[in-house]
Amino acid sequence: MLWIIIGLLASYLIGSIPVGYILGRLIKRVDIRNFGSGNIGATNASRVLGKGWGVVVLILDILKGFISVVFLGDILVSVTAPSMALWRSEEFLRIILGASSISGHNWTIFLKFRGGKGVATALGVLIGLSIKISGLKLILGLLVLTWIIVFLITRIVSIASVFSAVCFVIYAIIFKQSALVISLSVLFCFFAVIRHSSNLKRFLQGKEPTLF
Repeated sequence: MLWIIIGLLASYLIGSIPVGYILGRLIKRVDIRNFGSGNIGATNASRVLGKGWGVVVLILDILKGFISVVFLGDILVSVTAPSMALWRSEEFLRIILGASSISGHNWTIFLKFRGGKGVATALGVLIGLSIKISGLKLILGLLVLTWIIVFLITRIVSIASVFSAVCFVIYAIIFKQSALVISLSVLFCFFAVIRHSSNLKRFLQGKEPTLF
């Protein structure tokens, strides 16, 4: 249990690294939370720092989730010698590490628990899980396709992200994933809706800005 707690804390701290905020300070010496949407994620970083740096933020935020699930997951699995018990299964350990990383991004300890929306880090978690858990590659591909289609129609990142999060739950059920994966999809969906509540309100009012 001690190793699991250490792993969760490490995953949370990795997720908490505020990449967009750090790059804003280093590149333009600004707090990107004072501009645009006030978010520290890739979309706002693109508006404030430029599209190139927005891509850098996106990649690094994705890596946070990926590293937590794959590399920290490998370490935790090896030191805990997982049995068939649910709370010590490999799938469960990797999922809770991923959830902890997303929580760190959303509520980072380094910025008084004011973080990003968690979409990029969640994508990193899903990429990592798709490598380690059979059956998730198809769902990951469908989610990416869903996001692209909705974004091309609306040109709004937040709407594409929320719609994809809802579809994750649907796809997980349709393709008969484990109870753990379905629970993870519900958690992702909950995080996405809560973190994008202001975006959804602006969208309904016709005020949500497009990316281009």
